[in-house]
Amino acid sequence: MGTTLKTRIVKIGNSQGIRLPKLLREQIGLGEEVVLEIQGNQILIRPARSPRQGWEKEFRTMAIQGDDRLLDEGVSSLTRWDETEWEW
Repeated sequence: MGTTLKTRIVKIGNSQGIRLPKLLREQIGLGEEVVLEIQGNQILIRPARSPRQGWEKEFRTMAIQGDDRLLDEGVSSLTRWDETEWEW
Protein backbone atom coordinates (compact mmCIF):
# COMPACT_ATOMS: atom_id res chain seq x y z
CA MET A 1 0.00 0.00 0.00
CA GLY A 2 1.11 3.60 -0.56
CA THR A 3 2.10 6.32 1.85
CA THR A 4 -0.64 7.46 4.26
CA LEU A 5 -0.54 10.69 6.27
CA LYS A 6 -3.19 12.43 8.36
CA THR A 7 -3.59 16.21 8.06
CA ARG A 8 -6.02 18.96 9.06
CA ILE A 9 -8.24 21.24 7.03
CA VAL A 10 -7.04 24.82 7.53
CA LYS A 11 -8.60 28.22 6.86
CA ILE A 12 -7.12 30.02 3.85
CA GLY A 13 -8.81 33.40 3.46
CA ASN A 14 -12.53 32.75 2.92
CA SER A 15 -11.80 29.17 1.86
CA GLN A 16 -10.43 26.05 3.44
CA GLY A 17 -7.64 23.83 2.25
CA ILE A 18 -5.11 21.20 3.12
CA ARG A 19 -1.34 21.38 3.13
CA LEU A 20 0.28 18.70 1.04
CA PRO A 21 3.55 17.48 2.55
CA LYS A 22 6.59 17.60 0.30
CA LEU A 23 6.98 13.81 0.60
CA LEU A 24 3.59 13.21 -1.03
CA ARG A 25 4.04 15.90 -3.71
CA GLU A 26 7.39 14.47 -4.75
CA GLN A 27 6.14 10.87 -4.86
CA ILE A 28 3.55 11.65 -7.51
CA GLY A 29 5.17 14.68 -9.17
CA LEU A 30 2.67 17.39 -8.24
CA GLY A 31 3.56 20.74 -9.73
CA GLU A 32 1.86 24.12 -9.54
CA GLU A 33 -1.45 22.90 -10.99
CA VAL A 34 -3.54 19.89 -10.01
CA VAL A 35 -6.78 18.29 -11.12
CA LEU A 36 -9.41 17.59 -8.45
CA GLU A 37 -11.95 14.84 -9.10
CA ILE A 38 -14.78 13.50 -6.98
CA GLN A 39 -14.97 9.70 -6.91
CA GLY A 40 -17.76 8.52 -4.65
CA ASN A 41 -17.02 10.03 -1.24
CA GLN A 42 -13.36 10.76 -2.05
CA ILE A 43 -11.48 13.65 -3.63
CA LEU A 44 -8.76 12.52 -6.05
CA ILE A 45 -5.85 14.94 -6.51
CA ARG A 46 -3.58 14.32 -9.49
CA PRO A 47 -0.99 16.32 -11.43
CA ALA A 48 -2.38 18.50 -14.22
CA ARG A 49 -0.76 17.45 -17.46
CA SER A 50 -0.49 19.29 -20.72
CA PRO A 51 -2.31 17.41 -23.50
CA ARG A 52 0.92 17.41 -25.51
CA GLN A 53 3.34 16.74 -22.68
CA GLY A 54 6.12 14.45 -23.84
CA TRP A 55 5.38 14.84 -27.55
CA GLU A 56 8.74 16.45 -28.34
CA LYS A 57 10.66 13.47 -26.95
CA GLU A 58 8.39 11.03 -28.79
CA PHE A 59 8.82 12.88 -32.10
CA ARG A 60 12.60 12.75 -31.72
CA THR A 61 12.43 9.02 -31.02
CA MET A 62 10.25 8.54 -34.10
CA ALA A 63 12.75 10.44 -36.25
CA ILE A 64 15.67 8.37 -34.95
CA GLN A 65 13.79 5.16 -35.70
CA GLY A 66 12.70 6.40 -39.13
CA ASP A 67 9.08 6.18 -38.11
CA ASP A 68 8.18 9.75 -39.05
CA ARG A 69 7.52 9.28 -42.75
CA LEU A 70 4.23 10.21 -44.39
CA LEU A 71 1.78 7.32 -44.45
CA ASP A 72 0.23 8.41 -47.74
CA GLU A 73 3.57 8.77 -49.51
CA GLY A 74 3.33 7.56 -53.09
CA VAL A 75 -0.47 7.56 -53.16
CA SER A 76 -1.66 9.39 -56.24
CA SER A 77 -4.61 11.73 -56.05
CA LEU A 78 -7.96 10.50 -57.28
CA THR A 79 -8.40 13.80 -59.13
CA ARG A 80 -6.12 16.14 -61.06
CA TRP A 81 -7.18 19.10 -58.90
CA ASP A 82 -3.86 19.05 -57.00
CA GLU A 83 -1.91 19.28 -60.21
CA THR A 84 -4.04 21.75 -62.19
CA GLU A 85 -6.00 24.00 -59.81
CA TRP A 86 -4.07 24.15 -56.55
CA GLU A 87 -1.89 27.25 -56.13
CA TRP A 88 0.71 27.92 -53.49
